[in-house]
Amino acid sequence: MNVPNDPYETAETHIERLLGRALNSFDLPDALVERLDSALAHASSLHSSHHSARLHRTTYRHTYLLADGSSLTLWELVHNVGRDGTGEHGHEHHELYTEESEVRLAASRLPIALPEPAQAPLDGLEELEGLDGLEGLDRDLELLGSLFAVAPAVPAPMYEPDDSADHARRVLRRAENADRPGEEVAARLRGAFAHHIKQVFGRQCSVAGRDAGFTLYEHGFLLLDGTEMSVWEVEHTATPDGRHMCEVYESERTAREAMEHRARVR
Repeated sequence: MNVPNDPYETAETHIERLLGRALNSFDLPDALVERLDSALAHASSLHSSHHSARLHRTTYRHTYLLADGSSLTLWELVHNVGRDGTGEHGHEHHELYTEESEVRLAASRLPIALPEPAQAPLDGLEELEGLDGLEGLDRDLELLGSLFAVAPAVPAPMYEPDDSADHARRVLRRAENADRPGEEVAARLRGAFAHHIKQVFGRQCSVAGRDAGFTLYEHGFLLLDGTEMSVWEVEHTATPDGRHMCEVYESERTAREAMEHRARVR
């Protein structure tokens, strides 16, 4: 995978090429795209790279000098992972992000790049593993049990003041569930000035005879009035066509119940 930095390519041409190939360019803030219209020069550099037998993943940093003397940075993730989690030889997917933390998170969400979290087995389940006829039951019970497992104590989150209100807007906008947070929550999150993102659950299982992945993220926000607030994002592929779907809930309990429901649908 290669993103050449052509010294003779104008900033305008470079931006058009970058936005044109990005699968999520529509998700970039309108104000940011408008600022890019005044770009005078640009520079691209390789930030990180990972290559294995199945996964090719590269991150680039694109920096632009604007007419007002300020600079603007975009982070590009290039990978060969399809929505079904399989590597597609010779086919590249491009994604753009405004924050380094977001491109790191996006890279970690690639299906075959996600680590398998350690799960505490339910009593007796470890004795069923590998037995013919019980494998499906074992996985189902283990998944349902782990959905409601009590997480160990963790240190207090570190909030980052980095365009958090816009981050909240994008999280709510990509939610596809009908019972997603409404305008009251959205209005409160417009007062967010810092945030953190934490993966609290991740698992692969079989749903309707197909492999499906479930991941739960907490998006925590620090508001201008000094209060803290979180929304919970469920990403899964337990859909009829196996496509990737995002759902957002106001509480962790509701999010885990939604995952349980998705896992039990046959």
